[in-house]
Amino acid sequence: MSRTRERTRLVCVVGPTASGKTALGLEVAEALGGEIVSADSRQVYRRLEIGTAKPSAAERARVRHHCLDLVDPEETFDVARFRAAAAAAIADVERRGRVPVVVGGTGLYVRALLGGLCPAPPRVAALRESLARIVRAEGAPALHRRLGMLDPASAARIAPRDAVRSVRALEVALTTGRRLSEWQAAHGFREAPYEALMIGLARPADELAARIDTRARAMVAAGLLDEVRALGARVPIDAPAFGAVGYREMLACVGGELDLEAALAAMVRATRRFAKRQGTWFRAEAAVVWRHPDRHRARILAEAAAFLAGGARPDAAPA
Repeated sequence: MSRTRERTRLVCVVGPTASGKTALGLEVAEALGGEIVSADSRQVYRRLEIGTAKPSAAERARVRHHCLDLVDPEETFDVARFRAAAAAAIADVERRGRVPVVVGGTGLYVRALLGGLCPAPPRVAALRESLARIVRAEGAPALHRRLGMLDPASAARIAPRDAVRSVRALEVALTTGRRLSEWQAAHGFREAPYEALMIGLARPADELAARIDTRARAMVAAGLLDEVRALGARVPIDAPAFGAVGYREMLACVGGELDLEAALAAMVRATRRFAKRQGTWFRAEAAVVWRHPDRHRARILAEAAAFLAGGARPDAAPA
């Protein structure tokens, strides 16, 4: 399919967890001769399979995937590293005459890929270590509460257990005297290296909640507890990868703090909160075209094909 000469055209499938991004992304990629570039901050970690809903071997055999399994669970992975990896993947996909299909629910990753990176100051090792000590001693939520007092806007976008992003936001504010949210607002993410159609998956709240519950139970049935137990035996519990929803709750079960049903219930609650934050993020992105992934599937495929052929973006009104 042809694309504009000025900028690569690509399709993004975004939305909250359990909304059906993987299934729709596969269908879009197969229909349009595409390859998938994952935009998921937890699927970059090796050995985190079940709890991150990472595409299966069969799904990867159907469509080639990029930006999965990039780092070990102990490593820190940030938006700059993601953007570099994703941009290289997109260039490779296009060079081979294929269509890039970005699929994921990490809003900051998608925003940075499509709009550029905010030029925030460099890291300060001593300060980062001080903040990391707070996480080790008091837990990530305690650090997040400190962030809420200093930069409420950033805290509202960052999950309480996301120590990596909380550390970065505090580091920027404390070293520059300027909140990270203010740096980002000034930048505006307006670089626009790609011409993108962003399809957001819209499901009613009760429908999404039921899917979250069903998926969580399916993850446990598929062996999530064993996956977490194996990781816990090899990976420090304060490793960045364990910030993923579901893993902390299952670690509590492995450690005897919760029984399996209580851990599962906590996982479902945490996932619902996470999905709500994702929905809030993507609803603030004016360019997202909202569609129901089941009722509007044929429409989505037709709109994506038309856009990649050089057409205008479709109506962005909510589905």
